Amino acid sequence: MSARFTFEQLAREPDETLDLALGAALVAKDVYEELDVDALLSKLAQLAGPLDGGALVGLPLAKQAEAVSERFRELGFHGNSADYYDVRNSLLPDVLERRTGIPITLTLVWCEIARRAGVFARGVAFPGHFVARVDELKALSGRAMAPPLFVDPFHDGRLLTDLDARDLSLLQAATSRATLVRMLNNLKAIWSKRGEHARAAAVIGRMALLVPESAPALRKELEALKHAAKTAPS
Repeated sequence: MSARFTFEQLAREPDETLDLALGAALVAKDVYEELDVDALLSKLAQLAGPLDGGALVGLPLAKQAEAVSERFRELGFHGNSADYYDVRNSLLPDVLERRTGIPITLTLVWCEIARRAGVFARGVAFPGHFVARVDELKALSGRAMAPPLFVDPFHDGRLLTDLDARDLSLLQAATSRATLVRMLNNLKAIWSKRGEHARAAAVIGRMALLVPESAPALRKELEALKHAAKTAPS
């Protein structure tokens, strides 16, 4: 999908073709007006390095997941536990530059590396967290489809083996639209807490484009922000 897409055009895309990485880049462009979206997406694409071109196709899921996580760690990506609510953790250019972020942005990066390596990986809105789900596209010869694996990019891409796999397998992958809305919701909370009401209002506008049916509730939030901006001490 062309980076010349506007956010308005992107929001009208069906869930199946909505490009999450492009969406994250366009969200960042609202903050960094001079951002070169094409260059940012190219930088993201290059992260796969030697795994690019489907290098992991046909390997067992565990080997695929470990290889992607190894590449992720080689690149220096890690969760920012020390300053979790730093807004830069939610903005893709900063995540790529600083090699740190929050679960949802790091999972986006992990899944992009995986995709270019030929691994079928998607984000999952884990309760209170966000992780990557890795599935087989088809069963390896001579056996049934393997159950999905779950990886935690925020914690160095570790495999979630200490949780009940029966419960985890019920967690469906989040759509690109739902993931982008969650990213925007994080930004809205950060901007609001910082008193940057205009930025929070812009984020609400983006959310309304993605989920038009939520517009009435979002309008109420917008009115509350306008009131807060008027009553804030100068």
